[in-house]
Amino acid sequence: MNRHELLARLHEDLQPRTYLETGINTGRSLSLSRASSVGIDPEFSITEEVQADVHLARTSSDEFFARRRPLAHLPVPVVDLAFVDGMHLAEYALRDVVAVERFTSATSVLVIDDVLPRKVVMANRKRSTTRWTGDVYKATAALRTLRPDLVVVEIDTQPTGTCVLMLPDAARGGVLPGYDDWVATTAVLPDPQDVPAEVLQRTRAMAPEEFLAAVDWTRWRRARQQGEGLAGARTLLEDLIRKNDELTSRVAPGA
Repeated sequence: MNRHELLARLHEDLQPRTYLETGINTGRSLSLSRASSVGIDPEFSITEEVQADVHLARTSSDEFFARRRPLAHLPVPVVDLAFVDGMHLAEYALRDVVAVERFTSATSVLVIDDVLPRKVVMANRKRSTTRWTGDVYKATAALRTLRPDLVVVEIDTQPTGTCVLMLPDAARGGVLPGYDDWVATTAVLPDPQDVPAEVLQRTRAMAPEEFLAAVDWTRWRRARQQGEGLAGARTLLEDLIRKNDELTSRVAPGA
């Protein structure tokens, strides 16, 4: 299953009222949405047919989220499903996640692209390959460390892997303690990057089919309709959390 097939399934299973995407490029992933949508990209050039009611913002995500009412276009100021696929640098991806989280509910789902490079050179901060992830993989590790309350699931999608985040907390107000230290000590480092073996070998990544089957999406949608809080939503993810914990405890061969 590739990233667009995973997104299509999430649109189908989650049935989001709203969708937001950073890094829309030609609009291929945006074209999957039938919900009221927001697309952010300073240099988009859409060639796909987009069938959603969409606000296209030709700007950076930092500028967009600094606006007084960035989600004024949406029927509700809540992002049910988000896809972060902008700058292929860890600090930008993490900043996008934190910005989107301000506008989430407990049942919102966030997806980060390009978190599982196959080769070290693909993870360079300066692009030198046709297929390039940058060092976005670092954002996954940072979220596990700085936000242990989140459910962070690496997904073995083709070609460059995705990460699904569940149980976001809008009450944090877009603040991530430890972000500046993480940028200074871990995010911005010279190439080549020290990519962990478990990232390159995908030993902690869940098969997309297994991830989708581990969530009762009918109950998840009902929880959204009922305004379920974080504690209640977490009880619906017990199977997913157990399987993910088993994966993240694995050590890659040769590591």
